[in-house]
Amino acid sequence: MINKKILFGAFMILSLFGCSDFLEEDPRALVSPETFFASENDARQAINGVYAILKNNSIYGQVGLDHFYDNGADIIEPNRSANFVEPIGNYSLNEALADVSVQKMSVSDTWKDLYRVILNTNTIIARVTGNEGISEAAATDIIADATFIRALCYWHITNLWGDAPYYTDVLTLEEIGSLGRTDEATIIEGVLADLRFAQANLQDSYTGADRGRASKWAAAIVEAKIYMKQQDWQAGLDKCLEIINESPHSLLPTYAEVFDPLNEYNDEIIWSLDFAKDIEGIFDPAFPGRAFAGNNSWRPSMFNPRLRDEPLNTNERDALAAALAENGQAFNGTGLQVASKDFAEKFPMNDLRRELNIVDNYLGFDLVFPYMAKFWNLDLETSPRFNHSDNRLVFRMADVHLMAAECENERSGGNPDDAFEYIRAVRERAFATVEEAEAIRGLSQQGFREAIYDERKWELAAEAHRRYDLIRWGILLDVVQNLEFRFWQPNVNIRPHHVLLPIPLQELQLNPNLLESDPTNNGYR
Repeated sequence: MINKKILFGAFMILSLFGCSDFLEEDPRALVSPETFFASENDARQAINGVYAILKNNSIYGQVGLDHFYDNGADIIEPNRSANFVEPIGNYSLNEALADVSVQKMSVSDTWKDLYRVILNTNTIIARVTGNEGISEAAATDIIADATFIRALCYWHITNLWGDAPYYTDVLTLEEIGSLGRTDEATIIEGVLADLRFAQANLQDSYTGADRGRASKWAAAIVEAKIYMKQQDWQAGLDKCLEIINESPHSLLPTYAEVFDPLNEYNDEIIWSLDFAKDIEGIFDPAFPGRAFAGNNSWRPSMFNPRLRDEPLNTNERDALAAALAENGQAFNGTGLQVASKDFAEKFPMNDLRRELNIVDNYLGFDLVFPYMAKFWNLDLETSPRFNHSDNRLVFRMADVHLMAAECENERSGGNPDDAFEYIRAVRERAFATVEEAEAIRGLSQQGFREAIYDERKWELAAEAHRRYDLIRWGILLDVVQNLEFRFWQPNVNIRPHHVLLPIPLQELQLNPNLLESDPTNNGYR
């Protein structure tokens, strides 16, 4: 868990690397060890600063990446019309709206922060490489960490925008500001090289103050996901089996245990970003008074209900509040992430995962909306509103088992029955009987393919995978067009080009070269 001392160090790094102060500097002028990184500790604090940016609202804090990977699909939707999620969730986004920021959550904020991380990791790698003040072993470890984070950000960028600016050297701001778009395939080649280096040099796992660091297995799962998107099914299966057979991670006996806030570093979690209550974090000097990179999580508040919306019988609101208080709890969230109408209606009633994904009655009170309790934290004392210690889950083993099953089913010579064996344990903990768990055995390749579509939906609900899956399967348009939503009309608004985001208008105005290879800006012009 990152402590306050480390956060102070991260603040110092961000003062150099982040926002307006950094933009006034020439990165090349900061590379020499005489100006910074006089020791391993300096470099470690720089890496902590980069992890802090990942926790920003626009990336893994609050619901930054959730906007792109979950909203506008078939699992979650808001419980009311909300302007900061509407453009993406309702497929009404355009270049200008991409610049509109609420609580540092917009397409523009995500673009800028992902590239801020990339600029910083490039600089860290350059400063550590050949630095006589840092031992070779420590330098390799630090570079591997920075390399993984850089690869992760470029992977997200290609998922969201496709072709994009790509650089791995320390460039001047003028050079960065004139870069055109590199084709996605070339970027992915570089990402895979970075991931292989990271996996070869990061540790199996981390403990103590390093528990929030990504391990070699985080690099491995991203690599496997890339192979699957490329439809290199054998390479994907091989990488998944490497994780299953060689990593220290394993499935937990029950689904509920995975999301236990008192056991956030359990064996199933491959990587989660650690957060801490009462540490409000670092402030962006370009936006005084606004949190830039905090260490207390806002995300549970987005899934927690708010009392003014509940219960179904409004005359029982005081009674519900009293019942919650007796448990030391409160409905003091925003309710802006609830189970979608389609998801709630279709989730199998006999699936034991349902009670953590669909909560429509609590403490005996019928609720207006179906909530996703696996992300709740209603405890008033340990987890007050917008001040949660809950970690941000990024990758876990059940995903790997589902990936392995899909790869086996799709690869040349693959067999659906063999594929089922990779998810047998996932299914058996999800159902009360073996017969129910084995209900998807004996299917054809197409039948098992469609079963995987649903199995990933039920198992990984709202864990920021769904739109990515629907897009790589080529079915996003068909799925969304056949859904019914509460407030908006994404089923009416969605178009084929919505598989990608537009580059924000301000970026295009600052750098017209971004339109050279694609004057349509991913179809938004």
